[in-house]
Amino acid sequence: MRFLVMHKSNEENEAGVPPSPELVEEMGKLMEESAREGVLLAAEGVHPSSRGARLSFSGGRRTVTDGPFAEAKELIAGFAVLQVESKEEAIEWATRFADVIGDVEIEVRQVIEISDLAPEADPTNEGGQR
Repeated sequence: MRFLVMHKSNEENEAGVPPSPELVEEMGKLMEESAREGVLLAAEGVHPSSRGARLSFSGGRRTVTDGPFAEAKELIAGFAVLQVESKEEAIEWATRFADVIGDVEIEVRQVIEISDLAPEADPTNEGGQR
């Protein structure tokens, strides 16, 4: 199973304050370990919302709103994609990331696989079973 693990932003992230060298080093060690174990598929931080935009679509029209956006705690500061056996294992890895980051809110969401939508379309699912 794949899980998207997103950590929420804070005022420092939104102000563009870079992480400390110590945090970068510790996170690098954890990312190396999780990649070596075959758990980490991807991980990135994102720039502050001031460098982004939101798109809304309604009635065939597109509205683009440039950042920054008001609520830092509702924004994403970074993400990781994990390949694990269960939601519990994803939570354990997310907890290890939080141990490095410090005070943070993390959301863990399972990625939808083709077999979740159409079991018969998944070539690894013999017999089309769910």
